[in-house]
Amino acid sequence: MRIKSIVAGLLLCSGMMAQSVIDEVIWVVGDEAILRSEVEEERLRAQYEGTPINGDPYCVIPEQLAVQKLFLHQAVIDSVEANESTVSHQVDMRLNYYINQIGSKEKMEEYFRKPSSDIRAEMMTTVRNQMIIQQMQSKLTSNIKPTPAEIRRYYNSLPIDSIPMMPAQVEVQIISFEPAVPVEETERIKQRLREFTERVQSGSAEFSMLARLYSEDTESAKRGGELGFVGKGQLVPEFAEVAFNMTDPKRVSRIVQTEYGFHIIQLIEKKGDRINCRHILLRPRISATDKVRAIERLDSIRQLVTTDSMQFEQAVVRFSQDKNTVMNAGLMINPNTGSSKFEYQELAPEIAKLIYTMQEGDVSQPFVMMDQTKNREVCAIVRLKKKTDVHRANLTDDFQTIKSMLEAQKGQELLHDWILKKQKTTYVQIAPEWQGCDFEYPGWVH
Repeated sequence: MRIKSIVAGLLLCSGMMAQSVIDEVIWVVGDEAILRSEVEEERLRAQYEGTPINGDPYCVIPEQLAVQKLFLHQAVIDSVEANESTVSHQVDMRLNYYINQIGSKEKMEEYFRKPSSDIRAEMMTTVRNQMIIQQMQSKLTSNIKPTPAEIRRYYNSLPIDSIPMMPAQVEVQIISFEPAVPVEETERIKQRLREFTERVQSGSAEFSMLARLYSEDTESAKRGGELGFVGKGQLVPEFAEVAFNMTDPKRVSRIVQTEYGFHIIQLIEKKGDRINCRHILLRPRISATDKVRAIERLDSIRQLVTTDSMQFEQAVVRFSQDKNTVMNAGLMINPNTGSSKFEYQELAPEIAKLIYTMQEGDVSQPFVMMDQTKNREVCAIVRLKKKTDVHRANLTDDFQTIKSMLEAQKGQELLHDWILKKQKTTYVQIAPEWQGCDFEYPGWVH
């Protein structure tokens, strides 16, 4: 009865004699229908995001949706649910990405041919389902724990051409600090922000216009300083404390100092535990003289280390202002992998250039680099802790990589078999004109 009502709802009557289909059910998996419009939506999204579709999209996409419905059905049985706060956070990030790439909310609505409220609602469903499916797959594969003996047998069974080449990698320790900012420069920045506040409060200028012209947060400046909806945990504490306490969209906050510089904030809207606001960021300028002083200080620290008067790790604790590494003996952590190993292209260009010609244990000369997280200059020295040249993966140096390869293979095999079994116990109906495909899982059509 449910499928009949869906089909009936997709027919638009025109007078007494004719009906024209505005959408159609092309697959039915269990109690769930897959519509032609869903396939078109996925095709359009993949096209915009540059996601490759290996094969005919009108075969590949419906099958992908059908597989998703198998996992979602099992998730209901197993009471697997998504965290709604996480779903909302992910949707906000995606919407902000689309708006940034397309240019504005209005252009996004024009591209997808629907209001942003509908885009968000559909995206909430998509992201929620993706998270549930990921959790369901993780649950199904959670017992895959190969033993060291299995990993060795797997590695020894691999053809030489199937063993991956591991790129050159390095482990790097760093001591860095920011040159001191003169009091006069800090006051200059604050006075500039006070002038912006007065112009907004007096009505002589719009906050968004000033953000576009003057904010040094270049990405949000393109949107008039707008950050998009974010949760409190996504903002640095000093900024969040002020922003989340604002109640009047017509007012401008006091000046807020964070690790990124000095800000003023304007509230746009609050929605539950999320907030949308604008800000203007200005960063103090560091003079050439202050940079020279910082370099000289680092040179003295380097002399202590290279003459064995102090270990590099001791110097990190005593002198470094890099809060991300100071409690880790200065060892830099790769944000992409969570490990201490970096490929050269993953390092800041200034560090990669120095490290490339260094030997293990060498300490660099002091240098100035751009801190990408704060988008401002810092002075630093680095020590090359370990260097591994390009090599074919082996059990001694790359055990975790080989273990992950085996776990991934076993996981894919388990999920493939699970889908084949699930097909046999699930009602599936495919419209005749959609059956002529070379499906990855042949059990759809009986």
